[in-house]
Amino acid sequence: MPARSISPSRSRPEHRSRSGRRSHVGRRSHVGRRSRLDPRPRMAAALLAGTLLALALAGPGCASSAPGRSLALPRPERLPTSAASHLIVVVMENKEYGEVIGRPSARYVNRLARRGALATSSFAVSHPSLPNYLALTGGSTFGIASDCTDCSVSGPSLVDQLSGAHIPWKAYMGDLPHPCFGGAFSRGYAKKHDPFAYYRRIVGDPARCRRIVSFDALAADLRAGTLPTFSWISPNQCDDMHDCSVATGDRFLARLVPSLLHELGPHGLLILTWDEGSTDRGCCGAGGGGHVPTILAGPAARAGTRSAQPVNHYSVLATVEDALGLARLGQAGCRCTPSLATLLRGPVRIRPLFGRR
Repeated sequence: MPARSISPSRSRPEHRSRSGRRSHVGRRSHVGRRSRLDPRPRMAAALLAGTLLALALAGPGCASSAPGRSLALPRPERLPTSAASHLIVVVMENKEYGEVIGRPSARYVNRLARRGALATSSFAVSHPSLPNYLALTGGSTFGIASDCTDCSVSGPSLVDQLSGAHIPWKAYMGDLPHPCFGGAFSRGYAKKHDPFAYYRRIVGDPARCRRIVSFDALAADLRAGTLPTFSWISPNQCDDMHDCSVATGDRFLARLVPSLLHELGPHGLLILTWDEGSTDRGCCGAGGGGHVPTILAGPAARAGTRSAQPVNHYSVLATVEDALGLARLGQAGCRCTPSLATLLRGPVRIRPLFGRR
């Protein structure tokens, strides 16, 4: 709603007395009468009301998103089982380790951490969100230090590696309107949480950008048992805890993750992490973006393990690349970057089955 313009008060004619003092013609001296006619309080109230209404009607980039539509999946045991192994990365938003781990509002996440493997000293590499997403997919922040939506990256990414190795992949985005969408926001979708939309070698290639899909595609792939070898999942801005509570995000994960675990296959791995926390803590020679939870689950995870080894988002990328038989990109390949191997049962080897897309 456009702000209403306010005209300046009309000035009254004035004259000078013999003493040189200014006096307004027609000036009323009755203070009570003037107070009742003073429009300024009404103007201030109107401005405040307009501001509040504008905030309420602000675009989806503000903290106004709602939980995404239910995936309408059957119970996990009714879904197909997979003979192939899969690697899935799920990224949540903006929570320090202590806001999630050990908190009753994150009951499902904590159960997953107890049954799976938990990195107790895992760190983001920067603030705000976007540089962390780029670190997770490209081994670098590429000099980006904001949530810009008009910037792009010319450097290599995990997708270049996956394509070169003929490894099927998809990126599932909550509330994405359609593949190859170029906007900054749509309902709960935020480009800043979709790193694949920034790499020129992806958005400039229709065959690649068509693999950035909505949660409708995720539900269809789960029902059909056709998850690709590598999957990335970014929930919408409410389900990922960015706009909504820890409990809301926990309920989202409790509905989705059991189905993902069911279809991981015999040697599959699920990595659940958060993009950044609220502090500047970091490790491993990289920048700091906060102490965040990172949990590994599935057949490849060492169940019931906790590791205090300092790791960061480059460690997550290194673990993904090692499991898929790919070279380590950028900072993931630094000798200063440990992988998450201490949380795994052993070396992980995930490859697509012949003929499977």
